[in-house]
This record gives sequence, C-alpha cells and structure tokens, in this order.
Amino acid sequence: MAISKVLISGASIAGPALAHWLARAGTSVTVVERAPELRAGGHNVDVRGAGREVLRRMGLEQRVLAHTTGEEGTRFLDERGRVLGEFPASTSQTGGPTAEVEVLRGRLSRLLVDSCDGLPGRVEWRFGDQVAEVDDTGDDTGGGVDVTFASGARERFDVVVVAEGLRSRTRRRVFGEGHVRELGAYCAYLTVPREPGDDRYWTWQVLGRGRSAHLRPDDEGTTRGLLTFLSDVPGLDELEPRATAHVLQRLYAGTGPVGERLTAALDTQPYYVEALGQAVLPRWSRGRVVLAGDAAHCASPISGMSTTLALVGAHVLAGELTRPGASPAAALDAYERVLRPLVDAAQKLPPGTPRIGNPRRTAEIRVLGALVGLASSRAVRRLKLGEKLIAPPADAVDLPVYAHLA
Repeated sequence: MAISKVLISGASIAGPALAHWLARAGTSVTVVERAPELRAGGHNVDVRGAGREVLRRMGLEQRVLAHTTGEEGTRFLDERGRVLGEFPASTSQTGGPTAEVEVLRGRLSRLLVDSCDGLPGRVEWRFGDQVAEVDDTGDDTGGGVDVTFASGARERFDVVVVAEGLRSRTRRRVFGEGHVRELGAYCAYLTVPREPGDDRYWTWQVLGRGRSAHLRPDDEGTTRGLLTFLSDVPGLDELEPRATAHVLQRLYAGTGPVGERLTAALDTQPYYVEALGQAVLPRWSRGRVVLAGDAAHCASPISGMSTTLALVGAHVLAGELTRPGASPAAALDAYERVLRPLVDAAQKLPPGTPRIGNPRRTAEIRVLGALVGLASSRAVRRLKLGEKLIAPPADAVDLPVYAHLA
C-alpha cells in the first residue's frame, strides 16, 4: 500500500526535514505544531558528518553555511577566569567542540520550512494546534491512523510521525511512560546584549560545585548564554519562571562576571530551562505511528549529535516510507535497521559525562584543565588529535542513496 498522506507532529528540525523529503516524493504532508508560529529562537546547533551529506542532498548546504554563527572556536576557563585551553573551529566535517557548521536552531528550522515550497507534494503547516487522540486502525492491507486534534478536527492519515522532542506528549500517549534516561543535569538558555569584551569564541567557564557558564556568539548582534549545572532534583524545569530565576541566581551567586551576568539577565530576558536526558526505546514505531528526531533518539545536547541525527533520521524515514513497493511495516523496519547504529554510537557519551564538564571539586577542575591543556597544546593541535578526541560519531551510518528522492 502506497503512503500518500502523512501527519508530522512537531516543526523544529526533524519535522520540517521529513516534510521536505516526503514532499519531494510527491506525498501530501500535514505538519502540526502547538506553538502559534514557527519558533524563531533557539541556540547554536551543529551539523556534522552524515548530517552535512543530507543537507547537500537537500540542496541546502550552501544556504546553511551562509547563515552560520561565526563561532571561531572554544575556550575553556577555570573558576578564576584563567584559560585552560583553546580549540579553533574544526576544519573537518565531524571533529572539535566547535563544528564547521554552527547555526541557530531557529534559523535552520526556517531554512528547512522554506525548502518545502515548490516541491511535488503539498505541505500544509498548522500552527497553534496539537494532537489530542490517536486511533491506529491500519495494517499493510489498508486502514490508517485517525487523529483528533485539540482544535476538535478529526482526520485519517496513512502514517503519523511524532517529532515533538525528548518529552513528547504524543509519545507518552502511544508508547507509554518511562522512555527518558535522565542525565542528572539541567541547562538554562538565554540571549543577552552583546558587550565589547565578547569575542567570537565559545567561552566555557567551569565554576565548581557542578556548575558551568557559557557565552557563545551569534550572527544577530547578541550573545547566547547557557548555565549548566548538575542536579538530581526533578522538576526544576517546571517551576514558575520567577522561582526558577531565584534558584539560579542563588546557585550562581559569587561565581564571577560570566555566571552573574547571565543570572542577572534572567530578570529581564526570556529564557528556558531543560532537564538533560536521552530518549531510549526498544522500537521507534507502533503500528503506523512512528517516532522521529529527539522523540525517538535524543542523544542530549552534550553529544553534539541531536541535529545530525534529526536530519539523517528524517532522510532515512522518508526514503523508506516512499520506496516503491515497500509496505509500511517493511519501511519502518528498514528505518530502524539503518539508523540504529548511528543512534547507539551517538548515545554513548564520554565517560563521566556530564560531570566531567561540570566538575564539583577543585581537584576535578585541575584534572579537566590538564586534559584540555594537553588536547589543545601546539603539538597535539598540529596533528589535529584534539579534533579526533572530541569527535562525535557523525559518520557511523551507511547512508543509503534513495534514487526516487534524487
């Protein structure tokens, strides 16, 4: 049975990328997003290895390169502001903490959405709505998935793709609870006015007691800030914003210019907090409902791989669903078979993560400083060993060539 009508829930990275490939094959696609409009915000994301190849196949690589943040490298500081080591931006497509392609998430999302215009299949974007109920009655001989939306509308689709993120509500409805591996850390994201001392490097300052503060350049004349800290206390990301700001301001009090600059800005600048985790499921589909992007296989921002996984996964899922003669069941089996090795490699974080980047004690900061200093030394940099040591497994996949999507 040919797939002709697909619903995608989520319009961040995986959703629009999947819509592009399905529409290229002539499929009718509906993308539903609970936000009232495309989210323009978001921080730096990087695209590596196989993800770059997917952008090339989409015809988007040069457009994305024209909108990078201009980050020139990464600089590690200790709690007193002393430089532990520096890594220039990678010249490879895979290695280094700063990738060759660093782009704001909202900018990449917009480029992906715009790329759907003029393709053979029609893409309908529905903002301000979301999936409320899912009733899967399909099999390889017919039927489909009946979806009721929060707006009250009800429609049938051949396949429903859930691309909503790590803590997806629709995934919980269809697949149940318990599919998030918590990493015991939080990250707060915000944007602050650019100051004269802000350069084009990612400044990563370790502050002890499991805390770090980060400043990253963007291409919009502002500076992106991150506050990352270790905590096993659940629910900090669900507090009322004023309460969250109070917690962070107390946590970072006395940490110096970077941490206190960012926590002071919580009183005036929009921000959001997320509990870091990974999505771990034995299977990414149930009947004709299938997971994509972070809802399926979030590797966490620490991995440097979530955006690459979203792009590669969207390409593989679309390629298999629209492969001539393939049944839905066979297509979803092939999606798992091709993508699992890349996901498994991406989710194997470095030993000690996330504590190694957010050390608690002075001795741990010294160990991190010694490692960073060695990896960024002139001799090691000449051999590009630093890039190889900090190299997410972005090529750990045999990316198929889908002639019907070319």
